[in-house]
Amino acid sequence: MIQNLFSKTTFTMALAIAFLSPSAQATENLKKVDNEKVCMVTDMYFGKKQIPVEYKEKTYYGCCANCKETLSKDAQARRAVDPVSKKSVDKATAYIVAREDNSVLYFESENTFKQYSKQASASQTTDDSKHQGH
Repeated sequence: MIQNLFSKTTFTMALAIAFLSPSAQATENLKKVDNEKVCMVTDMYFGKKQIPVEYKEKTYYGCCANCKETLSKDAQARRAVDPVSKKSVDKATAYIVAREDNSVLYFESENTFKQYSKQASASQTTDDSKHQGH
């Protein structure tokens, strides 16, 4: 019984590590999405226009009244970090891509997104070559 429990726990942990590893993310299809279809509080792509929130001549989007209020009051909700440059990005002007699970990443430009994609592809190629012949 204990050995069986240990095996299930080990398997579950290995599975989680595989899904969270950079090489697993590298194989993921990322797609550019319209800013207006993203809730910028939950950082999720919804595929339909969200509630616009005007703030200092920029437009942010939220999925509900609570998110709308958060965007109007919380400066941190309007910012993200570009995963390549590590710079703070304004969500209203960011280049936004959605993952397969509809969570989003914010980039300062299409160029940093392309760098991210190249790094992910290179990581996947390196991981694949390590497993050849096994």
